[in-house]
Amino acid sequence: MTIYWLDTVDSTQRHLKDALKRGTLQAPVAVAAHKQTEGTGSRGNRWEGVDGNLFFSFALKRDTLPNDLKLESASIYLTYILKEVLNEAGSELWLKWPNDFYMEDKKIGGAITNLQGDTLICGIGLNTKAAPEGYGTLDIEISHKKLLEVYFKKLKKNVSWKQIFSKYELEFERSKSSETTLHLQKISLKNATLLNDGSIEWNGQRIFSLR
Repeated sequence: MTIYWLDTVDSTQRHLKDALKRGTLQAPVAVAAHKQTEGTGSRGNRWEGVDGNLFFSFALKRDTLPNDLKLESASIYLTYILKEVLNEAGSELWLKWPNDFYMEDKKIGGAITNLQGDTLICGIGLNTKAAPEGYGTLDIEISHKKLLEVYFKKLKKNVSWKQIFSKYELEFERSKSSETTLHLQKISLKNATLLNDGSIEWNGQRIFSLR
């Protein structure tokens, strides 16, 4: 995985998508930045990019992902592996359904995944240094370059979705004390059931992460 580091960018995901369309970059590839001015959060919200935090997007050919990984499960799969890397480095960070990074009850980051042709693109923002009001920051100091080096090395092992899901299923219990947004409304996850493709069953509805 080649990683291109930028000092400042409007959006690592937009930058990467444009480069892939132009053919100036090809998967597998990643773009990372120390500052992002127009990052995109979940449901089209703006993710405020505080200088010094970690912002990166990467592209993988869909056929290089584990055979049992469905597209609907990709964001959980990719964020859970990053969570594991950070936990192994000493962090208490946890993953709230479907793919939001949390320290205790404060969100510190998240991810967005989408498909462009046969290429899966994932953008991740993580508050490692500072946070806007109401958000939290990572509880350990870690080199961004070292973190991505370890993360992409772990991704390359192609661990099956089944293995990741068996651990995420336990993690999901923490999400039950929180809420998520459905159709612009907050819903409690207390009575939600996690299904084996990463979606949840809530009030008779099957809900995918949609990001």
